[in-house]
Amino acid sequence: MTMESNITKFKDELKALIHEGELLRLSLRLDIEEVDVDEETEKKLREIELPNFKEKYDRWYSLSMQVVKQVLPDRLSDFVKQYKDEKRKQTDFLTYGVSDYMIGLRITRGYHTVVDGKAAFPKFEQQLNILKSAQARLESSLFDMLEILQADLFDNELDAATELAKKGFLRGAGAVAGVVLERHLGHVCGKHNLKTRKKAPTINDFNQMLKDSSVIDTPMWRLIQHLGDLRNLCDHSKGREPSREEVDDLISGVSKVIKTLF
Repeated sequence: MTMESNITKFKDELKALIHEGELLRLSLRLDIEEVDVDEETEKKLREIELPNFKEKYDRWYSLSMQVVKQVLPDRLSDFVKQYKDEKRKQTDFLTYGVSDYMIGLRITRGYHTVVDGKAAFPKFEQQLNILKSAQARLESSLFDMLEILQADLFDNELDAATELAKKGFLRGAGAVAGVVLERHLGHVCGKHNLKTRKKAPTINDFNQMLKDSSVIDTPMWRLIQHLGDLRNLCDHSKGREPSREEVDDLISGVSKVIKTLF
């Protein structure tokens, strides 16, 4: 798949995600408000086949969050906060999130309703607006297409590593996969403004910086550490020969890291 086709596919998927968000928005509004509609409008709504908000939201949220994380990383915390405010000290209209609506949370004081599901509507609208902003930036000439270009390049290099492994060139395959991992980790460190004084930092150097800065958790740190060990095994010709299983693990592990760590 070419870089151009990757970009087109990403745009199409984002457009579909926004369209789904618009339908979820309407579904949520009808769920939380008693809206009187005429027969013609009711007929149109039935033809649209609105999704069930509580059934479809989690998937939409997960996919949208990944888009925001990649295209608008500076808005990610705001996007997540509309779902759930981890720092809230009390639940009111301002701190009520979409997650509260999902479990049917309603706060009352005596016979008075302090906050209920209606407070979730502006929070979801904000999430949808952030996603639309991601689309706008993607279309803008100011958007840095390096991320998509690099992802496309890395995929091609891992495909090449897989072919080398199939033909028995195990050390070469492992070396290629190792270079992809090292370059990706260096790029991620750069995005998070993590710097080292070393002129030629290694996979382990990048890995430790990311862990120390809480960019990655311990399981991811251990995975990358393991992949670094496999890469070293492939690079050092004086050691034992890597097995086909070890090289396959290295390639699949690198593929997982570049698709989940940004």
